[in-house]
Amino acid sequence: MGIAILCALTGAVLSAVGAALQFRGVRDVGDLTVRRFTRLAGSRRWLLGFAVLFVAAALQILALALAPVTVVAPLAVLSLPIIAAIGVRRVTRGFAVAVMAATGGVATFVALAARSAVATDVPPAVALRAGQVVAGAVGVFVLVAALRSGTARALALAAGAGAAYGLVAVLVRDVATSLPRVPWVSFVGLALAFLVGASLVQLGYASGPADLVVAGQTVVNPIVAAWIGMVLLDETPDAGRGTLIALVTSAAVSLTGIAAIARFHRRRPAGQATTGHP
Repeated sequence: MGIAILCALTGAVLSAVGAALQFRGVRDVGDLTVRRFTRLAGSRRWLLGFAVLFVAAALQILALALAPVTVVAPLAVLSLPIIAAIGVRRVTRGFAVAVMAATGGVATFVALAARSAVATDVPPAVALRAGQVVAGAVGVFVLVAALRSGTARALALAAGAGAAYGLVAVLVRDVATSLPRVPWVSFVGLALAFLVGASLVQLGYASGPADLVVAGQTVVNPIVAAWIGMVLLDETPDAGRGTLIALVTSAAVSLTGIAAIARFHRRRPAGQATTGHP
């Protein structure tokens, strides 16, 4: 469990760095659409970000192979305070409190989940059901993004990516723990969900600041993954009512901190650095 948490924490740090690099790469390309994705291959910053994210993904896979989804997935939220701090030259008291709330809430959630979570298999029927639920959620977010612009569009795209990545976390664990046998339902679902999530993230970078895109995906990602783990996979069968209330409370504290961080960046004084901009 300790090794899994360490891998997930390191992966979260690298995810923040990779996200900042890819954001710069997308902005270098200019007006990005689905048909213009091939232009990203010509951006050194974007390719470097891809390499960093590849290492982060490998660490996340290792973490998911060693610990339940309910424990590993929430640690992805730590990417947001890190990427937010990258673009902050002067840390205010409010910003510091927001970061402490986000990280403290996640730390509490992980500590509670680690005591009650038990790793389980992912039956094909559950994988299909999870895929259907997530596909519906992603469709709603994409529809909202199509009807909005600017920051709202970026957040909707990021939330859709977060939902897809939440499913990825669950299916990665199933594939990693099933080798050398390959569960094809989970493998195909994993590939599709990853491609959808990655595409929505790049489109989100083209519509809004990197910290808001990371905020959207890191909020929705662990919520979706933890919901699948707790509800569909029953990874917390012995969790009592008090534990569940504590989990919800710690998650709410973390989400409140994340919302405050995103609000801080939207209202930063003119002239202060913007996360991810060159």
